[in-house]
Amino acid sequence: MKIKALALMSGGLDSALTAAIVLDQGVQVEALYFVNVFLPGYKGRGQEDFCRLQKRQAEQLGIRLHIFDNSQALLELVCKPCYGYGENMNPCIDCRILMLKEAKAYMQSRGFSFLISGEVLGQRPMSQRKDALNIIDRDAQVKGLVLRPLSAKLLKPTVAEERGWVNRDKLFDFSGRSRKPQLALAEKLGVKEYLTPAGGCLLTDIEFARKFEDLSASGAFDLDDIQLLKLGRHFRYRSLTKIVVGRDEEENRGLMDLARDEDLLLKLRDFVGPLTLAHPVRKSFSKGAGTDRNEQTASMIEMAARLTTRYARCARYSKGKDKGKVWVEYWPKNSRSKRSILVSAAGEDLIEQLRI
Repeated sequence: MKIKALALMSGGLDSALTAAIVLDQGVQVEALYFVNVFLPGYKGRGQEDFCRLQKRQAEQLGIRLHIFDNSQALLELVCKPCYGYGENMNPCIDCRILMLKEAKAYMQSRGFSFLISGEVLGQRPMSQRKDALNIIDRDAQVKGLVLRPLSAKLLKPTVAEERGWVNRDKLFDFSGRSRKPQLALAEKLGVKEYLTPAGGCLLTDIEFARKFEDLSASGAFDLDDIQLLKLGRHFRYRSLTKIVVGRDEEENRGLMDLARDEDLLLKLRDFVGPLTLAHPVRKSFSKGAGTDRNEQTASMIEMAARLTTRYARCARYSKGKDKGKVWVEYWPKNSRSKRSILVSAAGEDLIEQLRI
């Protein structure tokens, strides 16, 4: 019977090398690629563009690629991870446990014998230590099932080695953060398609992590709210409203696509400028009624309009008695009825006070 291995592929060099190493030993390999909303190019319902490099990488290796979206499951654990965060909001250990649990289920349902993963001991301080790998394998219930070819000689033998499916002598003892051994091996094995190490999880990025922390503190959220974090300049106004100002035409289109029925959209009436989305926190705006709610809405509109004007670069060109002010249009999503408000641009002090 032909032995089949399922490789966890990220698109990076290490995971591509692990597949090539095991293929070189005559094992049939297929790849499993997890996509999720915290990756930079994630596009929700359509993954074709995002997965193009991963597909090219699989084709170069001559293996079949399976793509699995685990965004919803990851979203449920990322706010309260059992093992905490890395440098920012990245729950690396919990995330790895989740992926291996799902990979094990996929492995068993498709008749694979073991898993392959590209970890290198000491490469990442939180999740790629011996003790961390032991915790991950234990909690994911995959002890002995995960072969890590790049550091295998520094770890206990796995089922694949003990049963002779792979030759341990042909595996490696890489450790630390240097990429030189992997690059040399890639040259030897002919691996050319891979992402750079900087192309990974957005939760490791300090700016994105700050936005996500603000979002998680504001109440319930979903995948579209995470997508919104990737666009524009973000501001929090009186804990009631998220205001997002687009930085270019592409972001303007993205904000329009992600806007919800309860959101307001704003743009300059007489000049070209950014699109702004004012996103009320539902739990805050649902409290009270009548005058209080109307006052909240009016205050939100004025502030969103001032931020729109601040980034338009054209307020100084307005003339007449209202010099220094511009008209900003605003309207609810899916409404053709627009109103206008005359405002001056928000000052730098206010910008810094509201910026997330």
